[in-house]
Amino acid sequence: AFPSAKIWLDWLKDEIHLTEEEPNREKVYELFERAVKDYICDMPLLFLLSSSFTLSFLLTGPDIWLEYAQYSIGGMGSPGGIDKVRAIFERAVMNVGLHMTKGQTLWEAYREFENAILSTLERIHTLFRRQLAVPLMDMEATFAEYEEWSENGVSETVMHQYKNALQQMEKRKAFEEPLLVAEPPKLAEYQAYIDYELKEGDPARIQIIFERALAENCLVPDMWAKYTTYLDRQLKIKDLVLSTHDRAVRNCPWTMGLWKSYLLALERHGSDHQTVSDIFEKALNAGFIQATDYVEIWQAYLDYLRRRVDFKSSKELEELRGAFSRSLDYMKQDVEERFGESGDPSCIIMQIWARIEALHCKNMQKARELWDSIMTKGNAKYANMWLEYYNLERSYGDALHCRKALHRAVQCTSDYPEHVCEVLLTFERVEGSLEDWDAAVQKTETRLNRVNEQRAKVAEKEASQVRQEEERAEQRRRAKADKKAQKKTQKGILTGEKRRAEQDDYHDEWNEDSEQAPKRHRGNGDPTIEEYMETETGLFGKSAPPATAAAHRQKDDKPELRNDNSSVFISNLSYTLEEPEAKLRTLFETCGPIKQIRPVFSNKGSFKGYGYVQFESTVSVSEALKLDRREVAGRPMFVSPCVDKNKNPDFKVFKYNTSMEKHKIFISGLPFSCTKEQLEEICKNHGTIREVRLVTYRSGKPKGLAYVEFADETQASQAVLKMDGMDVEGNKISVAISNPPRRNMMENPGSSRPMMDMMPRQVHGARGRGRTQLALLPRSLNRQSGTANKVENGTAAQPTPATAGSAANAAGDTKPLSNSDFARMLLNK
Repeated sequence: AFPSAKIWLDWLKDEIHLTEEEPNREKVYELFERAVKDYICDMPLLFLLSSSFTLSFLLTGPDIWLEYAQYSIGGMGSPGGIDKVRAIFERAVMNVGLHMTKGQTLWEAYREFENAILSTLERIHTLFRRQLAVPLMDMEATFAEYEEWSENGVSETVMHQYKNALQQMEKRKAFEEPLLVAEPPKLAEYQAYIDYELKEGDPARIQIIFERALAENCLVPDMWAKYTTYLDRQLKIKDLVLSTHDRAVRNCPWTMGLWKSYLLALERHGSDHQTVSDIFEKALNAGFIQATDYVEIWQAYLDYLRRRVDFKSSKELEELRGAFSRSLDYMKQDVEERFGESGDPSCIIMQIWARIEALHCKNMQKARELWDSIMTKGNAKYANMWLEYYNLERSYGDALHCRKALHRAVQCTSDYPEHVCEVLLTFERVEGSLEDWDAAVQKTETRLNRVNEQRAKVAEKEASQVRQEEERAEQRRRAKADKKAQKKTQKGILTGEKRRAEQDDYHDEWNEDSEQAPKRHRGNGDPTIEEYMETETGLFGKSAPPATAAAHRQKDDKPELRNDNSSVFISNLSYTLEEPEAKLRTLFETCGPIKQIRPVFSNKGSFKGYGYVQFESTVSVSEALKLDRREVAGRPMFVSPCVDKNKNPDFKVFKYNTSMEKHKIFISGLPFSCTKEQLEEICKNHGTIREVRLVTYRSGKPKGLAYVEFADETQASQAVLKMDGMDVEGNKISVAISNPPRRNMMENPGSSRPMMDMMPRQVHGARGRGRTQLALLPRSLNRQSGTANKVENGTAAQPTPATAGSAANAAGDTKPLSNSDFARMLLNK
């Protein structure tokens, strides 16, 4: 990178101090010239010369220019000294006079110099007029000074130029002020300023803001790229363009794109061949950060060499061939040794070389040799590589070599063999004889059969691995569930002991109504839902609506009315569904006569999102199951058979297949807005569609996945080949044959909480489940109440053996205890 302005100034000041004698001033002048030409400036360029803009190509910063001019004043006593100082000031204002915040200082120094040497008034007038025509910060003070200095007042022309400059300054104030307060490197502020100047379109101001931005962001490659692109496309001035490209690569040598642009600019402006070659060699030694950068820079240089060849002169052609050969050696040796890869796995450079030999040199033998080398580098398994070679032979070769290429492609291709086979058959339809056709058909059939067998083995192996992984995950899950259940059991025992001190009347009333009905299980392939069909007093707390609770209690008074064979289990409904019973009746009354509907509510009376519908006849169940996944209030409603999992532990229902379905495709990456109709429209061009199913979450929101079933396997395979990678509404979709993972259901779905089934229902007092409810009796006096055992199919609960304390109470022993009795009990504890 270039040295900063501060480094240059420190260096210059040191040299000035060491060379105070007159004979050594030339050495300092040379150093200043290096600084103003070499430094990446705060400022560049252009302008004001006799009240008109002109371009300058000496790019540097205001501080260095000011220091240069002040130093030159010390030598104005020598012959030609005044003219030298004036020339330096002129170059300075042309380069940095447009700087909004620092340009004014340079203009004032120039005027002070002219005043000091008693220049003519006209010269000073001219400097004032030139400065007032440039938009600078605090230019009002300069105008006031000019009004006071001028004896004849301000002319209309100067006033007009001043007002225009003032308007421009006001527009740019909104961008200059943030730059004054922002912390370096101020990249965002400069970017906004640059965008504004590009929109305004003034080349001088565009260059000046780019240069200011690069002074603080000289190691930002994107900023250099944007600047050089502007110069290449808009100004197109050789010296300015090439010097800027040179500064760009010196500051960011690791950026391949800047070197590539530099080579193109050299060629565009007619630089000699040796210069271009030297810059290319510097690029190779710049130290790019990835292997592909070397591939691209070689491609840029080879393109340049190819454009130099007229293919009639052997000199340039041999140089091009030598460069191609050297590039391959460079990739194999230098790049692979450094990065572990060549950066050109598809052999793009060799492909270009082969095409040049075939097209321009008519040398198909050399082109075929190159393609043989390409295929030996691991590309023979890709269909697109063989088709590229086939197209080359089709364009510049002959039918014999086309046929040979396609036969080799059929034999070697592993990614899309069906497509290659189709191309071979199409070729023989157009070019081949009957014998050629028969040979092609036999070869393609043999190859495709072998491919299908290999795919089936791979799919079976993958499925086996998935099953093993699922089994291991299931074992871990079971171990975790058992550990959790054990902890819950221990916690439940302690909690039960605390709550047994509740009043007997509330306990008896609650226990009477809290018997549990048989467990029901939802088994239609969705996540398992296990709930208890509870009596309505158990379902509602005291805050439940009285009418609702009474209605449900009335239904549960007749448990014999329940019949699982004629019932279905409804789940995944919205908790906020209003009047769920009426809604379910409306949905299912078309399936047959309904006997009863039992939506399940929480203790607070809110709907829990599931329930049961019982029909008069079992025939209606099959019709009701057809409503599975019907959308209700924006969510898919799940409908499944009502099965007692305690009586039928092995009952499992999963609606969809879990093995490979060769006639069905799986699509992922779909946009969430894609509808079933849109997907069907996309797929129908590839075969007869039997079913389209979009996969959604339980909330009804799409997952971006879908299954499409075709009439046969062939149509599904063709759909995979032609749809994989297709763009749908900006999304690139992936398509494959449906091979869902095996659904790993538990061997005993009811075993997830085995200990909880054995635990009694918690007993609560009159205040319900309050966490702050305390038993104010000592534990030793806590009477153990009978616990309600789990009720199965209406059987009565067996009483729990009473403790000694409870037995005594039951026997009517109400003898009071003395203080000493209490003390002995506490000491024993």
